Amino acid sequence: MEKSIRAERISVSTEQIKIQERLAIVLALIAGYIDAIGLIKWKTYVSFMSGNTTQLGTAISTGKWAGMITSITVIGCFVLGIYVGTCLSLQKKLGIRTMSSIMVAAILILYTIANRYFNMGNIPSIAIIGFSMGLMNTIVTSVGNQKVNTDFVTGTLNSLARNTAMLNMTEDITERKKYKAIAVQLSLLWMGFLLGAAAAPFTLPFLGPWIMTIPALLLLLCSLLISILNFNP
Repeated sequence: MEKSIRAERISVSTEQIKIQERLAIVLALIAGYIDAIGLIKWKTYVSFMSGNTTQLGTAISTGKWAGMITSITVIGCFVLGIYVGTCLSLQKKLGIRTMSSIMVAAILILYTIANRYFNMGNIPSIAIIGFSMGLMNTIVTSVGNQKVNTDFVTGTLNSLARNTAMLNMTEDITERKKYKAIAVQLSLLWMGFLLGAAAAPFTLPFLGPWIMTIPALLLLLCSLLISILNFNP
């Protein structure tokens, strides 16, 4: 009896990790897609804060106020999004596991409608989308025991290289399986981001001002699946 219960717990845990992995890949794809849109439309990364920090530093040194305002806006709103998302994830009284993903989808839809009829400028657009990306970054923060950032490619590649090195250096079979599984997860995460970034330029000419509806619909689909599977990301 105890063995069957233990086996069931292990299988459930394994299934949870698989769901986390797939959800993280979808979120990475969305992040790459939106980041590419930000680069194409506003010449600004909306999820790559290392690049924006570099641009802020160069703008300060060269006295380019427009660049300073843009970089400060996107960095500040991104950090604020992470702050709000973290507060939501820690607020147990809400009892809604999909709150962050629903909020991001709603923001993207409302922004799309507002931009369609009021033609919002670059700074408001960067602020809204930057906040959304920060908020989205808190939806899935780990796959199993491995910490992940769905829109932070530098951290993903860093962890991938470290785990690959440990895989090649260890001779323990159990450790090799663990490091290999993590390396595969991180590789898929990176490829998801890459695929999203590659897809954006192709869809932009067809969707135009409705370009953000694709990530919004994907986020709503993820929220629905989380609810159906009774899964806690």
